[in-house]
Amino acid sequence: MKKETILGHGSHRYRVIEGWGILDAGKNPVNDCHEMVEDSKGRLFMLTNETKNNILVYDKSGKLLDSWGTTFPGAHGLTLSNEGGEEFLFITDTSRNQVIKTDLKGKEVLKLDYPRETGKYDFPNQFVPTETAINPANGDIYVVDGYGKNHVMQYNAKGELIRAFGGAGTTDETFNCCHGIVVDTRNKSNPTLLITDRGHMQYKRFTLDGKYIKTIPMPGSFVCRPVLQGENVYAAVYRSTTQEYPNSGYITILDANDKVVSTPGGTAPEYVGGVLQEQRKDRSFMGFMHPHDVCVDRDGNIYVPQWASKKTYPVKLERV
Repeated sequence: MKKETILGHGSHRYRVIEGWGILDAGKNPVNDCHEMVEDSKGRLFMLTNETKNNILVYDKSGKLLDSWGTTFPGAHGLTLSNEGGEEFLFITDTSRNQVIKTDLKGKEVLKLDYPRETGKYDFPNQFVPTETAINPANGDIYVVDGYGKNHVMQYNAKGELIRAFGGAGTTDETFNCCHGIVVDTRNKSNPTLLITDRGHMQYKRFTLDGKYIKTIPMPGSFVCRPVLQGENVYAAVYRSTTQEYPNSGYITILDANDKVVSTPGGTAPEYVGGVLQEQRKDRSFMGFMHPHDVCVDRDGNIYVPQWASKKTYPVKLERV
């Protein structure tokens, strides 16, 4: 009997489910598996930049339920919004230089083109959006231009620009690859934005109107996007800085106090004098190459789509 693989630390430990979600690559191929979300029915929507089927819809067992999408060559970011019980997807496409809102069957209902009105962009391909976040209170749309000029755009629910902030740089208010973003609603009286500053290996917290609050260092970890589930923030780390670049990724989990409590596939988090020490991959598990996102289901299981990982399907980690 094959020994099971357990990853993680403390109260956040996971069993690797071998063979989960593997499909017939001739019928439902993937290229980069970029991001994944769960809808209200428990279905898992996975985004790939393979235009034979940009969206693959799984059930929790790894069975394919549906597939659609042929027009997203740069499919990168995937966010789910719930608008009065009706759900929508926001897809960022780095090749189309757009954000596209669709229903769960793929019908396009809104497009956000390059934000010319900010005065910060001269032409469309300067805008290379990597992620969106939706404020559940009012439907405001936040877009991070992580592969472009590193601005953060805030729109209302109709797609009308409210403001832009950030930009490329090394100050508190600026970014080196603002790759991911989430509206952090854990403090219900004071929600904030948690934004990835991936090139600097940190998160930054801002007010909803773009004022800088604090930095959360993540030494060693190039974090992709923060994912909120319960009291924790989860993220894929596509690589570690302390090792050779290829195949050095893992997962990181923070508690409500912005402290790393578990690193599935990576070294155990260690704090010295309240400072997180540099983390790296645990080479005893090589199932992670370049994790690009995590989807945490309502049972606490984690699904991990990966970038530049030999066209492999997502990895499932079952909470133990």
